[in-house]
Amino acid sequence: MTALVLFGSFAFFLLLTVPIGISLGLATLLTIIFADVVSIQYLAQSLVQSTDSFPLMAVPFFILAGEIMGKGGISERLFKLANVFVGNLTGGFAIAAVLTCMFFAAISGSGPATVAAVGGIMIPAMVGYGYDKKFATAVVVAAGSLGIIIPPSIPMVIYGVAGSVSIGDMFIAGILPGILVGVVMMVWCYIYSKKKNYKGNGEKFTLKRVVIAVNEAKWAILIPVIILGGIYGGIFTPTEAAVVAVVYATVVSVFVYKELSIKKFPKVIQDAALTSATILIIIGTANAFGRILTLEQIPKMVADLLLSISSNPIIIMLFLIILLLFVGMVMDTVAAIIILVPILLPIAISIGVDPIHFGIIMIINLAIGFITPPVGVNLFVGSGISGLSIETLARATMPFFIAMILSLAVVTLIPELSLFLTDFFR
Repeated sequence: MTALVLFGSFAFFLLLTVPIGISLGLATLLTIIFADVVSIQYLAQSLVQSTDSFPLMAVPFFILAGEIMGKGGISERLFKLANVFVGNLTGGFAIAAVLTCMFFAAISGSGPATVAAVGGIMIPAMVGYGYDKKFATAVVVAAGSLGIIIPPSIPMVIYGVAGSVSIGDMFIAGILPGILVGVVMMVWCYIYSKKKNYKGNGEKFTLKRVVIAVNEAKWAILIPVIILGGIYGGIFTPTEAAVVAVVYATVVSVFVYKELSIKKFPKVIQDAALTSATILIIIGTANAFGRILTLEQIPKMVADLLLSISSNPIIIMLFLIILLLFVGMVMDTVAAIIILVPILLPIAISIGVDPIHFGIIMIINLAIGFITPPVGVNLFVGSGISGLSIETLARATMPFFIAMILSLAVVTLIPELSLFLTDFFR
């Protein structure tokens, strides 16, 4: 009965289009009142305790760093760099868009932020060069999901906190899978462009052009090097790395590139604060929601149910992936991680899956949710930039959805893709 009230009220509020953070809080409150599982003060305590975490401080700082870099001219220089390397290929602009998203993902940690920063430049440019607007927008919308796969990644921070897993290990484990997903997307861009006869920019690849582009983008390229190098060099923690990223991005955007004025800074901070507040509300209410699940032993019930269906690790893993794909379609990434990690991670460990490997599988699953309705956040951002409807974009991103599913299968079946670098650096 408790589970029925909890999940039923949560689904009801979502159907009423109540924001997910508020829906989680109201569902938890109603469950406490009707099922009397804990005192009502428990909800307030959970909201405070769940966000009182040093590792979680990385989240608002990475969000602020992403906002600064998105408005500081960094994405434009990353595109110029990507265009030098692949712009002369068939479908060069589309491939450059994916590569730019990969570069920006390595400094932003957010999928929607990547779409917003890159899409504003790339979508009009691709349309101007004769690309179909639907395809141009779909490329950026899909590639933007790399923002949470390639480190640093805000969902990886949340997973590390929820699953008591090293955030630094999660960051390093996401590098090769992120590159794989990006390369598969580029392959599809090439195939589609070949079919539609989308030519390259006609500019020859020369060392001089590379040197010029690298020189212009060098300050942006150094950001992931500083973040990951600092973490694995033992210089600072992931949280401290986020603060360093904010300071570095500010210096580069304001004083080096000079595209972000001091007058615009309050608006940047306001936007970052609004995003951070939304995420922290979700973290607090989802944590309270998850604790009710734990008190009612629902994670154990789910584990027993799955293990009773099959003892084959492959079958169980397939069930988990299907569940995560569905959840990614209907639930916010942060909420999904906080609620599902205590339920699914013990199951994954019981069948011999490494917690770091499972974390990468989970992140890719939820990244796919960024391009699938009804809660595909990247679709909404892309729609706002291009003016296309959500339904049109959802159909246009279908080939990229298939590409990400294939990449997910490879990452799941080959654990070394996720664990090779973490084992190497230990």
